[in-house]
Amino acid sequence: MKKNLRNVGRIFYGTAIAGLGFQTVYYHDFPYMLIPPSHSWIPVTVTYAMGILLVVAGACIVFGKRIDTIGLWLGIVLLLIFCFYFVPYEFVATSNYMHLGEWDNAEKELALSAGAFVIAGSYSNQNENFLPRFLPKLEPFGVTLFAAIITTFGIDHFLYAKDVAEYIPSWIPNRLFWAYFAGAALLGSGVAIILKIKPQLSATLLGTMIFIWVIILHIPKAIVEHLTNMGNEVTSALIALAYSGIAFVIAGVAENNRANH
Repeated sequence: MKKNLRNVGRIFYGTAIAGLGFQTVYYHDFPYMLIPPSHSWIPVTVTYAMGILLVVAGACIVFGKRIDTIGLWLGIVLLLIFCFYFVPYEFVATSNYMHLGEWDNAEKELALSAGAFVIAGSYSNQNENFLPRFLPKLEPFGVTLFAAIITTFGIDHFLYAKDVAEYIPSWIPNRLFWAYFAGAALLGSGVAIILKIKPQLSATLLGTMIFIWVIILHIPKAIVEHLTNMGNEVTSALIALAYSGIAFVIAGVAENNRANH
């Protein structure tokens, strides 16, 4: 069960990363949350190269090729972008850096970095080199970081509940209630994972909930608006798929840790 859940999560995450890379190549630009909007200084050739590398990285993760090495470097690159591009951008180029919602895209990118570390650490025993001795230490860091970001997303659902409700399909009744419900579920799941309160169950429920969003919310919007604003709705669907995958990998890791104790 733990291997199946972990592998499903890995495939979800790798598919999302490859999809973001394909978008980068197709639109000759980065998806809205990978780097801040002020990146016109980056040559198109570099953009192409980064897109291709993301496609390759995602494919390697999906097909189980050098997952530990790929995950490690992907996590490092995304973390460096957050620390040395997103953070300065938020403090220098924006005036609302004290508002949690202003950091939404930066947090989305950081969550992908955390997920890469989780996946790298959980597959760190597949290669006989220096990486297996180093990577397992990144796994708990990635789990905690991802769970912390999930809690902030939960808080966002309460701070911007009306905006969240507008994003929910109109055929779902009581949309404001579901916005608050989703916020409570995100907040509760994140805290439970951090505090290790039934982490396997919490992560499984979190991954399942986000995957349901992918099916009933993100995919329909992506189909209708797949070419609008550089495919932003497709990007959102890919991000949600990645988060679902990360949660499933965490659930598999938690089950493995429980079995070993």
